[in-house]
Amino acid sequence: MEQIAIYGGTFNPVHLGHLHLAAKVQAALGFDRLLFIPARIPPHKAAEDLAPGAARLEMLQLAAAEIPNAQVSDIELKSKGKSYTIYTLEKLAVLFPKSQLTLLMGSDMLLTFDQWFRWRDILKLAALAVLAREADELPALRRKAAALAPGRVTVIPAEPLPVSSTQIRRMIQGGGDPSALLPPSVADYIAANKLYKKDKQ
Repeated sequence: MEQIAIYGGTFNPVHLGHLHLAAKVQAALGFDRLLFIPARIPPHKAAEDLAPGAARLEMLQLAAAEIPNAQVSDIELKSKGKSYTIYTLEKLAVLFPKSQLTLLMGSDMLLTFDQWFRWRDILKLAALAVLAREADELPALRRKAAALAPGRVTVIPAEPLPVSSTQIRRMIQGGGDPSALLPPSVADYIAANKLYKKDKQ
């Protein structure tokens, strides 16, 4: 059975930290396919510096081109209304009926997972792979995983690359050069399209 890892987020922009964590998961679990899914953000929640969905999609496609077995899906960008995880998984289950889906998430997401919309249904459709960024998080994460669904949640120790999309956007707005934190193709795309600059003229 094909194993598909699903990595969602705003990716505003995608950076080396995202790719580092994806590589850690791939090394630990050996997925056949890694599917990046940029989120659609409702207008009332959109930050002023949120790049258009088409731009975030294209940046992800540039980054994914350099990763073996990686693909990008616009399934949430094309959806209407709030992009709840369960709705995305239901669509993916139809698209990949013979595949095992695994949802990648950070430790903070796991600890509040039982507050997610239809979280029990999510666990029926997908396993969870959780990235533990700090060693002292492991006991609490493993307890939570066992309480939610024994055998359906894998906790992976993965030291993060300390970089964030917010940091990159602030660097650009301040006139800095964030290219060392980005895949070269993404850095070139941001520069060519003048993304995240307060004055785009």
